[in-house]
Amino acid sequence: MEQNIIPIFFTTDESYAPWLDCAIRSMEEHASREYRYQIIVLHQDLTKESQAKIASGVHAPFEIRFVPMEKELAGITDRTENRLRCDYFTLTIYFRLFIADRFPEYDKGIYLDSDIVVPGDISELYRVELGDNIIGACADRSIAPVPELVEYVENAVGVPIDQYINSGILLMDLKKMRDVDFCDHFLRLLHTYHFDCLAPDQDYINAMCSGKIVYLDETWDAMPPMGGKEAEVLQNPKLIHYNLFQKPWCYDNIPYEEYFWRYAKESSFYPDIVRFKENYSEEQKKSDQTCLENMIAKGPEVCSQKVTFRRMFEKGESIHVC
Repeated sequence: MEQNIIPIFFTTDESYAPWLDCAIRSMEEHASREYRYQIIVLHQDLTKESQAKIASGVHAPFEIRFVPMEKELAGITDRTENRLRCDYFTLTIYFRLFIADRFPEYDKGIYLDSDIVVPGDISELYRVELGDNIIGACADRSIAPVPELVEYVENAVGVPIDQYINSGILLMDLKKMRDVDFCDHFLRLLHTYHFDCLAPDQDYINAMCSGKIVYLDETWDAMPPMGGKEAEVLQNPKLIHYNLFQKPWCYDNIPYEEYFWRYAKESSFYPDIVRFKENYSEEQKKSDQTCLENMIAKGPEVCSQKVTFRRMFEKGESIHVC
């Protein structure tokens, strides 16, 4: 591949198409023109209509292509331990784990969740040196104020809370991931142990990559605090991640919401976004709160199970990829 091409991977399904469109538009506006950018959207059931609307907002030096990914993940099924936030199952969260093998033409790449906006220059993230490490990511600041989740991270995943990363923004050494058989290692752990997880892809990545992570500046993953807890709002964030339930297209008064609405107004999906917000019901909000409470309560429960990442590692199981 040409040296000045930056590959950027997203994952989505039809329900996340509007947020992906906003993410790409924001990123385009601020990216350095010294590079070319190849956006690869790994998707499940994204309609041709949505693909066309998203592609209509992409301009040089950006290019975009859409790649369906269902068949690569046929072995991952809807089991309780594979559900995100303990309440729903989606294959899209696993797509990032297969990027290295699925795209051997790239030796380095960026993975981004779709519920983001990027007011910084994404090429700066790509230029971070990984050295002998596998990934670069930010520590997950959003869960640090929640004791039950800290207990889960340290005693079930087996990672100190200040080293537990959020997997929604990843700088990946794809060549090294292939060299250490990252994909096969993940599938072996998944099918052997079926670890119970609060954030399945994220917890596997944390456990597998422990000791081989470059910790990025926190401005590359600025997240609203979880559950309404007070947290510092970062000045001049380079990337904002509306993680878990704190999404401005669902709620008012979300930190960093002004960034989202600026780009939403430029989106081809803007009428859909406004309608979604207007129709987000009290019942849905109550369901969000219940899911959050259930996730927090589940943390200590998982710690007491006989099979956790930490317990298997302490028994000598090869959890880390290298």
